[in-house]
Amino acid sequence: MIYVNNNNEFHLSTANTSYIMKVLKSNHLSHLYYGRRIKDRNDYSNLYRSYATPVGNETDYSKKCNNYSLNVTNLEIATYGKSDYGEPSLQIEMEDNSRVSDFLYQSHIIYEGNKQLIGLPHTFQNEDKVESLEITLYDQIVDVYVVLIYKVFYDRDIITRSMKIINGESSKIKIEKAMSLNIDFENNNYDLITLEGKWIREKHIQKQRLKKGVYYINSKRFTSSADHNPFMCLADIDVTEDYGSCYGFALIYSGNHQGLVEVNPHNRTRIQMGINPFDFSWILDEKKEFQTPEVIMTYSYRGLGDMSRNFHNAINYNLIPKQWQFRKRPLLYNSWEAVYFDFNEKKLLKLAKMAKELGMELFVLDDGWFKGRNDDTTSLGDWIEDNKKLPNGLAGLSSKINELGLQFGIWVEPEMISKESDLYRRHPNWVIKLDNRESSLGRNQLMLDMANPNVISYLYNQLSSVFKRGKVRYVKWDMNRSVTDIYSSYLPKHRQKELAHRYILGLYDLIGRLKNDFEDILFESCASGGNRYDLGMLYYMPQTWASDNTDPGERMNIQYGSSLLYPLSTLGAHVGSNPSHQVLRQNNIESRFNVACFGLLGYELNLNNLSNFEKKAIKKQVEFYKKHRKLLQFGTFYRIKSPFNSNHAVWMVVSKDKDEALLGYYQKLQESNENLETVKLKGLDKNASYHLESREQYMNIERFGELINDYVPFNVKTNGLRGIVHKTISDNYMFKNDVQKIDTFGDSLMYAGFKLLQQFNGAGFNENVRYIGDFGSRIYYIKRFQ
Repeated sequence: MIYVNNNNEFHLSTANTSYIMKVLKSNHLSHLYYGRRIKDRNDYSNLYRSYATPVGNETDYSKKCNNYSLNVTNLEIATYGKSDYGEPSLQIEMEDNSRVSDFLYQSHIIYEGNKQLIGLPHTFQNEDKVESLEITLYDQIVDVYVVLIYKVFYDRDIITRSMKIINGESSKIKIEKAMSLNIDFENNNYDLITLEGKWIREKHIQKQRLKKGVYYINSKRFTSSADHNPFMCLADIDVTEDYGSCYGFALIYSGNHQGLVEVNPHNRTRIQMGINPFDFSWILDEKKEFQTPEVIMTYSYRGLGDMSRNFHNAINYNLIPKQWQFRKRPLLYNSWEAVYFDFNEKKLLKLAKMAKELGMELFVLDDGWFKGRNDDTTSLGDWIEDNKKLPNGLAGLSSKINELGLQFGIWVEPEMISKESDLYRRHPNWVIKLDNRESSLGRNQLMLDMANPNVISYLYNQLSSVFKRGKVRYVKWDMNRSVTDIYSSYLPKHRQKELAHRYILGLYDLIGRLKNDFEDILFESCASGGNRYDLGMLYYMPQTWASDNTDPGERMNIQYGSSLLYPLSTLGAHVGSNPSHQVLRQNNIESRFNVACFGLLGYELNLNNLSNFEKKAIKKQVEFYKKHRKLLQFGTFYRIKSPFNSNHAVWMVVSKDKDEALLGYYQKLQESNENLETVKLKGLDKNASYHLESREQYMNIERFGELINDYVPFNVKTNGLRGIVHKTISDNYMFKNDVQKIDTFGDSLMYAGFKLLQQFNGAGFNENVRYIGDFGSRIYYIKRFQ
């Protein structure tokens, strides 16, 4: 896995990839190759480019190294001031205000397994082959060490990178930039793929051709943000899901981050990821260390699909808490869209009874349960029940919920505080704010200073009490605003630029302690939806609420984009209200389910307002999900058609043994006289026999309008009692959609595809015609048979 030859060349190999570095004559560490697996060899000099003459007017590094400039050398760490004019990955200011550094190879160690990154989330070994390499570099002039840490996960085709800075004995230093990853490639013939977005529109795929210059993704919000997820992919310009080379990079961090791609005048492409250097510095005292977050890297020569599956496996096996790995997640009901702040115990229990009747397993009480919380202007920070709403407290409510046969879960937003709260009146200095400025508000609230250990202790005690007395089995951990007025009353003046990172370290400390103390609680991360859907939070909380948007048309894009990095086992998805509370679009109950079921299913709508048709449909949905829960939460995911460049999305999950699969088919807009369609499946056993059958789903007869007269033995007028007749029929008769059944072979399904039934084209309708409509969908179950 890690091989070092006699030429000081390092070969890090996984099952299918190779990562090769070299210590140059100057003692700089140079990147030689990252790509498809090659053999261990005693000499990789053919991978290194040397120059016979000066490269234009580039500056030579030293007299001893003729025709050698760092500006045309591929490096593993980049600093400014010694002939590299690209973006530095490490910037240090010394006490004399000098800023030049030059880190040269000193030593290395190799060991089995991996070490923890203290205070930071990180990948870990889990019954798989892992080796680690630490390369120590040293700048003798400034007496500072840098340790580059590489972890090789052989079976996952994953390599991780991080960096540790160790100050010597000479003097304090100020770290101004410390990227976890720097890697240089020799050409720029790539597309850059990123995940951009905003609230209720997270993780949309963005692709652009690399050109000379610098491109950034970042966050300055104290969260990883919906703006730019901490993920980047460099891909061949003709890459597809199944063909072509691509490199994926993902940062295990939840705060201000930066991803950088630079193409210099010589077409050297530099990739960096790490803590955002904007408004950041860190004073490092003598003999102290600073550890950067970890970056996960993977390479695929079989397209974007394999890249994603490499990430999915690493996250499922080597990142999320072990007690939740491949452990089935409960089917939940969340109260938010049903009642918002307007509820009492009686109303909640009525919803809970209906949730139980429909087959759900967990009742989640969302915002509004603590004292005085009747809107979003008050009470954050005071985690005490509102006795008017809950006269028996959380203990009484949860006991009654449990008696119904449901687990009890709760919403909290611990990092926030309302001005109108007892906590603010007692500790106004616990808030991130400037005393000489009026504080800007987000959702009418302020942010607690998580860099202050007193805040962490308070929150730990308050939340522990809530979880215990409420017999809580699930926690939705929310975070609904971005930072402003950045100042900490706790930190000294000269350390104010440490606040953003210390905030995240404080958060990790808090949720780490709670995770360890309450191992049976399922924590779900949320930040106005997907504003903090990142690998850092997943280390502590195994799932994330992907978006506040439950509209299936919008979720189609969000969940497709999320799948580039995140597995279904991490993705919270709910069947929401109709019309959608986010876009006011009407969507039928079956399509809402068909999107939400690919992930961690929940329902979030007023169950007491459901029609009989909707109740019957939901019962069948719940039964279907429970039957296929393992496959939908932990199956191997394949993307087949992208909603970002077509009118459809198609994806599927396949069991590890390839015995069964589920295919999701989604349409945006109904087109007139729709084309006939064939879908090619993926991931099956080409030699196996399979039975394919569409999920039994139903159409509300009301959608037919006056066309219903073709299907009933009496005439329904287009006015008058039409609505009543339609509703009466729909409540008492479940009208089946089309049913398609096929027996065939895996190779036929994958290479030739299966032909979907024709869509409704205005010329007739029967059981062999699909009526999909706008934002309609189908699910198909595929099962191996002998």
